[in-house]
Amino acid sequence: MRVKPAKEKNDDDSLIPNYNVNEDIKADKVRLLDEDEEHLGVVPTNKALKKAEDKDLDLVEINPKADPPVARMVNYSSFKYQKEKEIKKQQAKSRDAKVKGVRLSLNIGDHDKNTRRKQAEKFLKRGDKVKIELYLKGRQHEHKDRAKQVIEGFIEEIEATIAVKFEKDIEVKKHKLTTTIVKDN
Repeated sequence: MRVKPAKEKNDDDSLIPNYNVNEDIKADKVRLLDEDEEHLGVVPTNKALKKAEDKDLDLVEINPKADPPVARMVNYSSFKYQKEKEIKKQQAKSRDAKVKGVRLSLNIGDHDKNTRRKQAEKFLKRGDKVKIELYLKGRQHEHKDRAKQVIEGFIEEIEATIAVKFEKDIEVKKHKLTTTIVKDN
């Protein structure tokens, strides 16, 4: 039994649909569109190929499932480039914001606080949400107001460089204080 070699995956190519071009079009007749997307009627495929060749363009099958399939005369490389741009633009818009966590403590040092601030700023610039947590241990439970001040001060430091808004106000639970912030557009 012969096994076919595995094809190399290229993530960029998987985004763009595969179009049948020129001689790859199997249909006998196609609904032909010119480069300005004007309808030229239902034409035999070989005549459509000839028209495209005369104009120094490619014949690209846009909708193979239609009856007859829709084909357009275009420069294939620029057509493919435009489709890639559209797909990447849509993906950039549809990117889901992830929730990233930053954990503080009641007695956090300045250097540690700056490190956490830089992390939070990086997350916010990427478009992610930042969940800020401060856990209280032992006798620290008596200082919930001070813990709230630590979180508020931390957010003020972030606001010096990036405009942020609260997605959740500071929530006081039994052993921890939490809030979620996002970049304000």
